[in-house]
Amino acid sequence: MGRAIVRDPQVFLFDEPLSNLDAKLRVQMRTEIKELHQRLKTTTVYVTHDQIEAMTMADKIVVMHDGIVEQMGAPLDLYDRPNNLFVAGFIGSPSMNFLKGKITAAGFETEGGVIWPIGQHPADSNGKAAVFGIRPEHVQLNPNGLKAEVVVIEPTGSETQVVVRCGGQELTCVFRERITAKPGETIGITPDTSVTHLFDAATGKRI
Repeated sequence: MGRAIVRDPQVFLFDEPLSNLDAKLRVQMRTEIKELHQRLKTTTVYVTHDQIEAMTMADKIVVMHDGIVEQMGAPLDLYDRPNNLFVAGFIGSPSMNFLKGKITAAGFETEGGVIWPIGQHPADSNGKAAVFGIRPEHVQLNPNGLKAEVVVIEPTGSETQVVVRCGGQELTCVFRERITAKPGETIGITPDTSVTHLFDAATGKRI
């Protein structure tokens, strides 16, 4: 990298430069590379399979799958409004939860018969087979919400990742609060309906 920088090229091409580094050094190098980019202002094409690197370092992300561009845009645009199931599952860590079912007037009914509240959706989509997407960090604790059985608890310090089973389907939740529930116990959860996602079950495209 140093030899390339001193030559003052018009474009840098990085092909997974951090893949062989340990986790702590990867974080440090991400910061250093971004600082260099901000100072040099040289166009940089950065290839990576690590979506954390893409989200934290990019001004614009191009998500490719089997040689096809699935979506292009600013990191938070892809995070907030993924075009399809592939992009939705790739962007975000832990990845988005996907529940199969159908759209109804009452909300989203999963194959297990659980009704999830959802945000706005096209009026002509009632009865349509779909996939409901909700990010782990957008699931909230709510004693009056949907009943879910705790499967696994993974405390990380500032957050707690909890795998729950609701209506026969497992999903991951990320809570900022400390929870006292243990595996096998039941908690109440509800989605933030302002950030739920619906995808066509057949095509995988955003509804």
